[in-house]
Amino acid sequence: MQPLQQAPEPWTRPARPPLPLHELTLREVRDLTPHMRRLTFDMDGQLDYRAGQDLALLVPGADGELHRRHYTIRDAAPGEAAIDFVIHGHHGPGELFALNARPGDRLEARGPRGRTVLNPDADWHVFVGDETCLPGIFAMLETLPRRARAFAFIEVEDKDDRQYLDADCDLDLEWLVRNGPAVAASLPLIERMSLFAPPPGRGQAYVIGETSTVRTIRRGLLARGFDKAQIAAEGYWRPGRLGGHDHIFDEG
Repeated sequence: MQPLQQAPEPWTRPARPPLPLHELTLREVRDLTPHMRRLTFDMDGQLDYRAGQDLALLVPGADGELHRRHYTIRDAAPGEAAIDFVIHGHHGPGELFALNARPGDRLEARGPRGRTVLNPDADWHVFVGDETCLPGIFAMLETLPRRARAFAFIEVEDKDDRQYLDADCDLDLEWLVRNGPAVAASLPLIERMSLFAPPPGRGQAYVIGETSTVRTIRRGLLARGFDKAQIAAEGYWRPGRLGGHDHIFDEG
């Protein structure tokens, strides 16, 4: 009589190793524009990151609990990191922390993390997003070498929210001013990208911001012949979502 075979153990996805933990101490608070505030932190060591990646911050909320929020690393040097916060009036945990922050305040952060980073093999680059993406887009643009060709379409609330960019690449930068708060499915960004004329060569698109806007632009690029690998698409926010990002790979 053959012994009974045991049922195989159910497969489970291997756990990801924990992201590095950093202790941040606020050094300086500075308003860049009416709707953008920069917080510069002191920290031990140096962040090993790629432009466009973020940190998962544990920020205190009005309920007294800690909330995980993702913020792009705007700049970093040995012993310090700068993070830009959008002040949009929604008063979520991240914005409340930025509004009330004082030098000496401390945060825990994990990272860096994120897949929206530069493709070094691309012949040219196009970036599109709203002000929540401005820190990431500017960080990536400043990393591109002088010979790189780039295009950027950035939507902001007010003309005074436009920022100075110190980049060496060959760049066409276009600001779209909506004169009001951000909304889902941004028609100005969607329509502008539908008119974008790609130059010769194989380019890379970085489409970030509100999730439904990102999805619509991504579909349009795919319909125009872009390969999926040519599009880095990530939803930074959407109405009703509290924290986290939407990773957009396929049409669903």
